[in-house]
Amino acid sequence: MRYIPHTPNDIEQRLKEIGVSSIQDLFTSIPKAFHVDRPLNLPSGLGEMDLKNHITSISKENKAQSYTHFLGAGAYHHFIPSIVDTLSSQGDFLTAYTPYQPEISQGTLQSIFEFQTMIANLTGMEVSNACMYDGATALAESCLMAKRICPQKSKILMPKNIHPDYQKVCQTYMATQDIELESIDFNTHTGQLDLEALSSKLNNETLAVLVQTPNFFGCIEDLKSIQTLCEKHQTLFIVCVTEPLSLALLEPPGKFNADIVVGEAQSFGNAVSYGGPFVGFFTTKMKYVRAIPGRVVGETVDQNGKRAFTLTLSTREQHIRREKATSNICTNQALLATRVSIYLSTLGEMGLKALSRLNHTQAVQLTKKLSKHTKLKFTSPFFNEFVIETKGSVQNMLEKLKAQNILGGYPLEKDFPELKNSLLICVTEMNTNEDIEKLCKIIEEN
Repeated sequence: MRYIPHTPNDIEQRLKEIGVSSIQDLFTSIPKAFHVDRPLNLPSGLGEMDLKNHITSISKENKAQSYTHFLGAGAYHHFIPSIVDTLSSQGDFLTAYTPYQPEISQGTLQSIFEFQTMIANLTGMEVSNACMYDGATALAESCLMAKRICPQKSKILMPKNIHPDYQKVCQTYMATQDIELESIDFNTHTGQLDLEALSSKLNNETLAVLVQTPNFFGCIEDLKSIQTLCEKHQTLFIVCVTEPLSLALLEPPGKFNADIVVGEAQSFGNAVSYGGPFVGFFTTKMKYVRAIPGRVVGETVDQNGKRAFTLTLSTREQHIRREKATSNICTNQALLATRVSIYLSTLGEMGLKALSRLNHTQAVQLTKKLSKHTKLKFTSPFFNEFVIETKGSVQNMLEKLKAQNILGGYPLEKDFPELKNSLLICVTEMNTNEDIEKLCKIIEEN
């Protein structure tokens, strides 16, 4: 897609139309102390051919394509069918933005509606929004939504085994809100949320309990027991999922009467791409739909009785709600959500289940092979990610693996000092038996 800039005449006409004399007049609301009055330290412009050659030379320094991945920790290396790239690369999707005018946006609206439908089915929830920026902000927005539902309460319990980055985003969001985040320990034996610690901190004044499953250690949480405790104290139950492929194998959170289910859908047709862009999802019960952030696409019929789609319940700040909006989310990840929809439609229900079973089976096989030289840190069930405790230095092992073009996993000690010599390993369908054998051999020699 080529960028065609505005001509000076275009700019002059637009400024005249809105009643200002220069572009600088548009920024008078910003204090002068924040204006940059010096040239930026940027290289001079390049012609298109020179720029393409320059970018190509930089890209040749990347070596990620030659690495075998056993690294997960919230970003998962899955196979992406070529149909996802082909269909999502059409200009209709690339240029699509907020579908304010439904009469000319039916294709965009339908793609979002299909995304909502599939995500709601996977999570077992009644309603989904059109997607979020990423899983971390979706979890933070769920805290704000909980406050809108129960404004008289202000404490949220957040387990320490939730993704560290997600925890930091939530803490940043809550710093300016009337919401207190209190940490809960995990069970050092199972890796799951410590139910006794949760029970001791829960009371009728608790706003919500957050839980990630599989959690950051790959452990599957006991959602039934957690929900029972939440229900006892009339506390909202919020579940986060960073590896959504697990939803094809495990009972969905909706089956455990979760109030809000959020997460990250990157696994479905979106590349890791050095950490982004990602695409969050957000689902809830229908009775809370008016408190949901972002936008919701609904299905209706037009004046001829034909199936049609339109934005509904879009209580965003740039709509009629203004300062009363449920969120300041001002756009979404529609292109990435479209990729999710194409991916899920391509695999279908049976394909997704088969893929999830393959991921789990491969992970179990690896743990069996590693058991001769290492031990599992936690005893709870897992999906495609688990923690091993190494005999020697994790960092030394990772360096040896990297020298053999293997990204061996995520060292936990930097986020959890108590988990020294603990390595988080992820296995997906991208890991062949040869990859697994090579990994085990290097770990054995360490």
